[in-house]
Amino acid sequence: MMQAASYNPRQVDVRQMFNDIAPNYDFLNHFLSAGIDKRWRKKTIKLLRPFNPKQILDIATGTGDLAIEALSLNPDHVTGVDISEEMLKIAGKKIEKKKLKNKISFLQASSEALPFADSTFDAVTVAFGVRNFQNLEKGLEEIFRVLKKGGAVAILEFSTPSSFPIKQLYLFYFRKILPFIGKIISKNKNAYKYLPETVLAFPQGKEFAGLLEKKKFSKVRFVKLSLGICSVYIAGKL
Repeated sequence: MMQAASYNPRQVDVRQMFNDIAPNYDFLNHFLSAGIDKRWRKKTIKLLRPFNPKQILDIATGTGDLAIEALSLNPDHVTGVDISEEMLKIAGKKIEKKKLKNKISFLQASSEALPFADSTFDAVTVAFGVRNFQNLEKGLEEIFRVLKKGGAVAILEFSTPSSFPIKQLYLFYFRKILPFIGKIISKNKNAYKYLPETVLAFPQGKEFAGLLEKKKFSKVRFVKLSLGICSVYIAGKL
């Protein structure tokens, strides 16, 4: 596993936060989403099927769930990167247990400085990670750089429902209940307060799609999932 590069102060804070919650991360994801997060990942990967990717990069891979799900596309190899070494340790144990070390590998690296040559991957995926990029535009530029022509990126991210009363219920859960439960289980008082803050500050829907177009991605579209709780953004590289 690649050793950590140098990170700026905010990245160090985010990395430490994810290191702290790593032991309970999977449980909290599944518990707080009532298991729906597994379906979101399946849908994200399914949208890449028409591209038949053979080399896949999963950025902000965390404990590797999306990287593992990507194997349903029958790629030659999946590479996962993350800044949290504790998350990657858990991801490594998963693939060892599943005997997938020949199909998936993990590296510790920053999304804004990917250690890969230009045009390396047929597809790039990110699940619940772009909002944590220190520099969102730089991170998207890096994705574009390492993506092959004809390839695609699939980004799964939280979004805010727009219809009443779903929006109001969602915001109450997101701002009050989720941070409370997350604090008790993860033992990190900031982690699940940080999550709603970053979601609400993140450009969503047409705004984020427009940013992808600005960064030269083509055929940008997005699909809302679970009444708008999540969105999957799909874009290509001509």
